[in-house]
Amino acid sequence: QVQLGESGGGSVQTGGSLRLSCAASGITFSSYAMGWFRQAPGKEREFVAAISGNGEPIFYSNDVKGRFTISRDNTRNTVYLQMSSLRPEDTAVYYCAADRGGSAAYAQPRNYDYWGQGIQVTVSS
Repeated sequence: QVQLGESGGGSVQTGGSLRLSCAASGITFSSYAMGWFRQAPGKEREFVAAISGNGEPIFYSNDVKGRFTISRDNTRNTVYLQMSSLRPEDTAVYYCAADRGGSAAYAQPRNYDYWGQGIQVTVSS
């Protein structure tokens, strides 16, 4: 049974920070690239960031580059998304995902094999 579970979401004001965590079980974690995606109401799920199984390379969307940092701790089977300088436009449900291919890339959701349930991030003015 593969499980991905996000935590750390919530509501913050513009300019605030949050750190999302995603703990994985049921997979050989270090063999999987991990990604973060987000989906706002009425919009398609969009790529945010991805990190390869061994931590390199790393990719970010242009919308978050310089504000968000993805990292992973393979000893804890956990991937993180540190979000800073948050804006109302960042409001969305955030999902973590696992790719058995192992190499991160700018990718569509269809490239990923397993998904978490998602967690709400709300940024208010």
